[in-house]
Parts: sequence; C-alpha cells; structure tokens
Amino acid sequence: MFTRMDSSTEEEWRHIAEEHKPHILDMPKRISSMLQQLAGLTLGFGTDQLHHALQTATMARRAGAEDEMILISLVHDIGKVINVPNHGQIAAEIIKPYVSDDAYNIIKTHQDFQGEHYYQYLGKPQDLRKQYVNESWYKKAIEFTDEWDQAAFDPSYRIDSLESFEPLINEFFASPHTI
Repeated sequence: MFTRMDSSTEEEWRHIAEEHKPHILDMPKRISSMLQQLAGLTLGFGTDQLHHALQTATMARRAGAEDEMILISLVHDIGKVINVPNHGQIAAEIIKPYVSDDAYNIIKTHQDFQGEHYYQYLGKPQDLRKQYVNESWYKKAIEFTDEWDQAAFDPSYRIDSLESFEPLINEFFASPHTI
C-alpha cells in the first residue's frame, strides 16, 4: 500500500474503491444513528431535537409534501450532532450527494429563513431570507421554515415514529448521486 498518493497505482485505487463500498452503502444506518443522537439534546427548547425533527417531518408528511421535502424536514438538524452554530451547513453537506440542489440549498440556508421568527431577540437582522427571493427553491424554503420547522417544538404533538421514516431514509441514502 502506498504512503503517498502521488506514488499510488491503479490497482491500489481499485482496492480502495472496493473497501469504500460497504461504508457508502451503510449511509442509511448512519443517518438514523445521527437522528437518534438528537434524543435528549434540548439546547434550551421545550422538546429534544429528535422530537423536533420527527415533528417537523410528521407535519410535512401530514401536509402532503413530496418525499424529498419530508426527508429534509426529518434530517435538517442532524448537523447539531457535530456543531450547533453551523449545523445547517453541516447537514446540507452530508445530504448533498443524495438530494436535489433545491433541497440542499433549503437546508444550507434554513437558519437565514428561521431568523425571521426570532433574530430580533438576538440583535440580528430578521430579513436574511430576502437575499434568496429569486432562487428556484425560495417558496419551498418558506414552506419548510414557516409551516413546519419553526412550528415544531410542541412536546404534546403526536409525532410519527423514526421507524416510520426508515423507508424514506433507505430510499434516499441508499446510493449517492455523486461521488
């Protein structure tokens, strides 16, 4: 095995590619695991982040949203497992190879859209979403943010189980569109 990439061979890279396959194919389990890690993580909210994710996705599902919108509603905050301040960007990069460009951008920028509901309390501008008004995904981002995400902090809301979303997780994360 090489010690420097510039001295590698095609045979070694074929071996590496084969070794990557099981890890790539295991992505649905890692997504589910990250969601499970949100349990108990309240961050000062009235629900933990797993309940919030499930409530957001349940609300999207009950509103008749398309599968991809339900999926991103479920996974939009998985970046909080790693880091809260830039969790949207982290989540977006994790899901990027598996979703449309519109879905990627909705998750990447969802904090800018959320700010409309609370940034005034933190001394930040509330109108950050306006910079995206001409984007193809703007209306979907508004729907995601205003109808589901910002409204999903009710501990008494009857959520659908994580298991009920497993087929969607398996479908979208089975194989990346890009490598």
